[in-house]
Amino acid sequence: MQDTLAARIGRVGVWHGGLGSVPAAIERRAAAEIERLGYGALWLGEGPAAKEAFSHAGLLLAATERITLATGIANIWARDAAAANGAAHTLAEAYDGRFLLGLGASHAPIVNLRGHAYAKPFAAMREYLDAMDAAPYEGPVADPAPARVLAALGPKMLELARDRTAGAHPYFVTPEHTARAREILGTGPLLAPEQAVLLESDPATARSLAREHHTRFYLELPNYTGNLRRLGFGDEDFAGGGSDRLVDAIVAWGDVDAVRRRVQEHHDAGADHVAIQPLATDRGLGIDQLRELAPVLINA
Repeated sequence: MQDTLAARIGRVGVWHGGLGSVPAAIERRAAAEIERLGYGALWLGEGPAAKEAFSHAGLLLAATERITLATGIANIWARDAAAANGAAHTLAEAYDGRFLLGLGASHAPIVNLRGHAYAKPFAAMREYLDAMDAAPYEGPVADPAPARVLAALGPKMLELARDRTAGAHPYFVTPEHTARAREILGTGPLLAPEQAVLLESDPATARSLAREHHTRFYLELPNYTGNLRRLGFGDEDFAGGGSDRLVDAIVAWGDVDAVRRRVQEHHDAGADHVAIQPLATDRGLGIDQLRELAPVLINA
């Protein structure tokens, strides 16, 4: 399944959180253009006040013809396992297998905001997968059945992704993390990291925009800082929205070739697929950046 999945989604896709903040008509057009540009998958986030993951994916599956729609991620605290199982089967069968289920345990502040008690995320994910496997489903099933991947950062979650799903979708990571993840996953499972990108060559401007639009928010979440500590970053790197060293490691900024090199570093480290996230300087959708990058990245 993993080889087929990797071939289906290609070497480069798009991770986009901003689509959930715009009207449906606008994001339909954006998804259709991302597909026309040749990206192999479109990954959609799910926040506590954002569009619900499965209905959001269905909206954009209906607006496209070939691209895979992936949840990056569907929060396991947002719905029970039987509901997630039924939704994944429904979308995969209705849209010719173009749906990929990315699952994640999210973060304590986000989960607590939903009224749940965030505790033991690894055990919660393992139990969720058990419940999905045991859930009855009587509707038609796609062939192949919808694949699952996990938002895995640490070794235990990566091992769970290896043993129980089609692979891993790490977020807010570096090529060094990709290499470590591939070592844990082995040669078979899919490895599809997210990579933030910004077409801005002035260092001061690029780093300021990266902090404003990306790193400052995510450095407030302990799961990410804990993972970065394993990669050699420390408290001094987390202050003020991120040190220059951290920002440069997390966000690929510069010209098109600089972004190409970073994506290639992930591939060289073992990634099958890299989901680029355009950081739009005007809080827009960054489609202009995706247009500029597509000819260089898609056939690299």
